[in-house]
Amino acid sequence: QVQPVESGGGLVQAGGSLRLSCAASGRTFSAYRMAWFRQAPGKEREFVAAISRSGGSTYYVDSVEGRFTISRDNAKNTVYLQMNSLKPEDTAVYYCAAYSGAKYRPTARDADYWGQGTQVTVSS
Repeated sequence: QVQPVESGGGLVQAGGSLRLSCAASGRTFSAYRMAWFRQAPGKEREFVAAISRSGGSTYYVDSVEGRFTISRDNAKNTVYLQMNSLKPEDTAVYYCAAYSGAKYRPTARDADYWGQGTQVTVSS
């Protein structure tokens, strides 16, 4: 069992960068694939990026490919999302999730554990 806690959100101008962190309590962090999702007002929660248990494989939604980078440090029980070249359409609450399924690009229903979310706002 893990309990993710996100941090690092904030307000940034278009073209800027932010780095989100997700610290997960529990001794089984490395047993889970980790993912970032986001939810904008009035929209469904959508997949953003995922990373394998070892960190050797990463997957992204097309809209962030080349701009966002997911990584993890299993020694620190932490997963990161480096977001560069941010756009106003990236504005959303970003959630960290742990999942045990085999999907490379999970849906929200695949998550086993969720963080509380962190707000990212990109101004134009």
